[in-house]
Amino acid sequence: MTSTTLTDVPRSARPAGLARDTTSVFVRELRPMLHDPFTLVFTLMQPLVFLAFFGPLLSGVSGQPVATAFQSFVPGIVVMIALFGTAMTGSNLLFEIQGGSHERMLVAPVARAALLIGRACKEMVPLVLQAVVITAVAALWGFRPDLPGMAIGLVLLAVFGLGFGALSYALAIAARTRDWVFWGVQQGLLFPLMLLSGMLLPLDAGPAWMQTLSRLNPLTYMVDAERALFNGQYGDGAVWQGAVAAVAVAAVGLAVGIRAMRHSV
Repeated sequence: MTSTTLTDVPRSARPAGLARDTTSVFVRELRPMLHDPFTLVFTLMQPLVFLAFFGPLLSGVSGQPVATAFQSFVPGIVVMIALFGTAMTGSNLLFEIQGGSHERMLVAPVARAALLIGRACKEMVPLVLQAVVITAVAALWGFRPDLPGMAIGLVLLAVFGLGFGALSYALAIAARTRDWVFWGVQQGLLFPLMLLSGMLLPLDAGPAWMQTLSRLNPLTYMVDAERALFNGQYGDGAVWQGAVAAVAVAAVGLAVGIRAMRHSV
């Protein structure tokens, strides 16, 4: 093994080289999904179950028609897809590390940063497809999103997912010899983040400590921003707050993830 196998190759240090390497990794990671689209269908089961059971339940509790309840609930479900989808990405890397294929990728003439960015960008494809399917299903009950707002919302989610997926990769690298650590941390964080974001149920009637934790949760701002955008409320302050949260998560996630990838063995 030569010294160039342990560090980024010089050509990839340039922006053009990094973009080329990222595209190569993106295409490589996308191929398995294109060859096995049923995996994408299977991942839709959970959000569809939430849509089928929670939607009518919220309608019954609030006294609103299902279509009205969906105007607030469906954007939260789309955020849930992004949260769970990107949080699971590290498990694929963990499997490759334990199987030895990740080590072979490290000796390829590809920048290590591209190995992470390309993987994270690939996760945006199923996110968009799943969001479109969920929106189409909800439309059967009268859900009517603002389409430009929905497109902007998906861009925000892509930025957020880029950072959250990178954090998942960093966790996989840190837990490469003890996979139970990866699953323990992932499961220990996911559900508190979800419940404290108001994604499923509003926290307005919750205790003060829960509302305080909710304000510290970046996912709360993503949920509020998606609800505003899906309903065409572009001037709502929740939009810019969600954008700030998405960029902050992306910046932190990429910084931590790229550092972990560069020091992985």
